[in-house]
Amino acid sequence: MKIRRLVSVGLLAAMVVGAGPVNAPAAEAPTRVVVPGGAYTNVSPLLLRQMLEQKDFFFVNVHIPYEGEIARTDAHIPFDQVETLIRQFPSNKDAKLLLYCQSGRMSDIAARTLVRLGYTNLWHLQGGMIDWQQQGYPLLDSPKK
Repeated sequence: MKIRRLVSVGLLAAMVVGAGPVNAPAAEAPTRVVVPGGAYTNVSPLLLRQMLEQKDFFFVNVHIPYEGEIARTDAHIPFDQVETLIRQFPSNKDAKLLLYCQSGRMSDIAARTLVRLGYTNLWHLQGGMIDWQQQGYPLLDSPKK
């Protein structure tokens, strides 16, 4: 009986320790969006915040007009000029790119354009800067110099 109780307590302790902080929100799983020519992946603001901790992607604000940006943004490329400004994106079409805008609409259009142009590792902030701020994360007010 004592052995079973010890094993049960040990398993419970292992589950609690492995679970992380009790109040920490879980990031929503990324979702794949299939579009003509390929797909891109939607991420939540919480998942993006976690991804930014170990950033391994080219991070692009495609919103026009400029309305602020998320820290660590690499470029501001207007969504309606993605095709004509394609040289500003990595030439490796397998490079990881993450796009965002104010609400998600313009970055969705930009993602679809990049998929059509052959990019295969596209990520998209679902809900854009609006959802980012609603989750309590800040925006920078002016573009990087």
